[in-house]
Amino acid sequence: MKVAVMTDSNSGITQSEAKELGIYVVPMPVLIDGEIFYEDITLSQEQFYEKLLGDVNISTSQPNPIAVGDVWRKYLNEYDGIVYIPMSSGLSETCHTLKHLAESEDEFKGKVYVVDNQRISVTQKQSVYDAIKMASEGKSAEEIHDWLMDTKMQSSIYIMVDTLKYLKKGGRLTPAVAMIGTLLKIKPVLQIQGEKLDQYKKVRKLIDAKKEMINAVKHDFETRFKQIVDSGKMTCSIAYTKNLEEAQKFKEELKSEFPKVEFTFVDPLSLSVSVHIGPGALAAACAIKY
Repeated sequence: MKVAVMTDSNSGITQSEAKELGIYVVPMPVLIDGEIFYEDITLSQEQFYEKLLGDVNISTSQPNPIAVGDVWRKYLNEYDGIVYIPMSSGLSETCHTLKHLAESEDEFKGKVYVVDNQRISVTQKQSVYDAIKMASEGKSAEEIHDWLMDTKMQSSIYIMVDTLKYLKKGGRLTPAVAMIGTLLKIKPVLQIQGEKLDQYKKVRKLIDAKKEMINAVKHDFETRFKQIVDSGKMTCSIAYTKNLEEAQKFKEELKSEFPKVEFTFVDPLSLSVSVHIGPGALAAACAIKY
């Protein structure tokens, strides 16, 4: 059984990394003043933040399902099946669109499996690595899909947002709430437990935000993820936006706090997410591994 693994750039997997892994990464479209750019192909992290901080009009879009279908057709000439791991359906309609395509077209039925396991960024990346490992063991596309779906709730992300400006611009906050939060210098800590991005805590200092995120992960490890941690199957990662130095510091703090948990990635958030989060964000994530 030969299975291809595909994902999108929201996983944080770059085009060069994808080549090394032997997978395909669909670049997410980013619209800047009406012009379409593609993450890590025609738009780098550096170029993106130069534009974002220049206060131009930036938004995101879904990948073209016709183009994705063409890639599927190409790979099905070479592979028995495809596992496609997009960003969470709770954060984008992309997953629903492509899942419908895979299940409604006869040429894809029973061959292409779209995984809706509520992941984004480093937790989505972990799912991709899990799929690659399972494929290397000869698992079918359906078996890989089923394991990823069975474990979809076994991950957490806690993310500190440095500024409310971009949540306001994206319509995630009302102008009044954003103004009050900015005046009070609030740095919200948000969480992703499944589909949605929800508020977790409100703090005013980075040190407090990191403390809250560490405590949240610790609570997860001691409660709902205890069996996974005890089995050695839990991983921990860092995601960030335009603050690698702080992310590296946070990594060492997490490693010191959880020495028995495997540490995997320190990755920048994808541009599709960064549009709404802005620079200076910092996240702690944990996820089960295969």
